[in-house]
Amino acid sequence: MITALNFPSFDEHFSDLNNFILYLVQQYQTYRLASWEVLAHRCRQFYTPDVMDAIEAKAPGWKKMASYSEGITLEHVTCVFLGMYMLPEFQELSAEQQQMAKWIILFHDIDKAHIRGQRDTMHAFHSAIVAARDLPRLGFPVTDKYASLIDAWSEYTRQAFVQPADQNWPKPDNQKLPNILSGIEDMFGEQAPATLIIKTALLHISLLVDRNYQTPAPLTDKEVKRFISPALFPLLRVMMFADNEGWSLFDLEFRDQQKHDSSIEFERIRKFILPTS
Repeated sequence: MITALNFPSFDEHFSDLNNFILYLVQQYQTYRLASWEVLAHRCRQFYTPDVMDAIEAKAPGWKKMASYSEGITLEHVTCVFLGMYMLPEFQELSAEQQQMAKWIILFHDIDKAHIRGQRDTMHAFHSAIVAARDLPRLGFPVTDKYASLIDAWSEYTRQAFVQPADQNWPKPDNQKLPNILSGIEDMFGEQAPATLIIKTALLHISLLVDRNYQTPAPLTDKEVKRFISPALFPLLRVMMFADNEGWSLFDLEFRDQQKHDSSIEFERIRKFILPTS
């Protein structure tokens, strides 16, 4: 049990889900979970209507997320959890950071609409809105400005997109990120756990770390320096590594390629974000 946290423990709020992921880790490491078909079967066994209702009660939107494309996002999020728990970079985090990382995975795709043939390029922003509304109900502290800001901030963030003339889908408007990010700090506090969780969810598809994924609105190096703090960096790195794992755990060559490319990019970013020792 995680103790002495100044924010709610994921392991305590979602003990059944946490134990299920630990079970999947053991299954994967002993070669008894070696395909998407087996993962889908394990998910069907675990995510009973009662389990889904229990998660939905604490994370509204979970059942809607799981309803798209025969549950593909539910399986993906489960696989992201599984991949993250096995990452060396996750093991290197402090106990507090590991709990934050688990909250991030829970919320990062919670408002994603997976419709075959379409791209939900705004799901990171939309999922961050869900997190900003749900975390206080789960016990995360807020500032005295939260109640007066949350509705306007949510609408501003939801409308923070542009529609390129040559694309069929919108993309995030990065020019609005300063106001979005400062609004998170105003509602939860600078570098507070909830702030780091929401910012990571918001930015989890904002870096060019995977040649196989068309990043809808990649941050420039100037924006990376401005928006990604030393406290945010390790959480965002683990989130994006784990997100890749969620699509590649059963294709080792693809998995190695993604980890190699992502590691190079994060090492490049690390050099101008983290202070030199």
